[in-house]
Amino acid sequence: MLNIGHRLRLLREQKGLTQGDIEEKCGMLRTYVSRVENNELTPTLETVEKFARVFKVPMYQLFYDGEEPPKLPSLPKRKSVDGILWGDFGKDARMLKKFCHLFSQMKKRDIGLLLRMAQDMSKQN
Repeated sequence: MLNIGHRLRLLREQKGLTQGDIEEKCGMLRTYVSRVENNELTPTLETVEKFARVFKVPMYQLFYDGEEPPKLPSLPKRKSVDGILWGDFGKDARMLKKFCHLFSQMKKRDIGLLLRMAQDMSKQN
């Protein structure tokens, strides 16, 4: 599990910055920075963006320890019928957009459960 506070502290120290420096550069109170680093508070995405700007690093480095972003998994190609992909136009596109929005709000564990159920249902037909 990602410990964002620990990661932020490591990057701040690597950059030779103090919590006071963070306060001066982006207006976050020193006490707030301390609470985030000690995992007493979870920063918002906007706050994470501020940290990335202060540290002068791409945002992915706040969540990933490597030099480059992690490789994306190889996903299967979408099947097309006559060159038109499902979800590209009309009602299907709106439905796909809704699915993407709903999946983005789900926990990874729940998505896995939903996909396993769909796979089991497809085998029964």
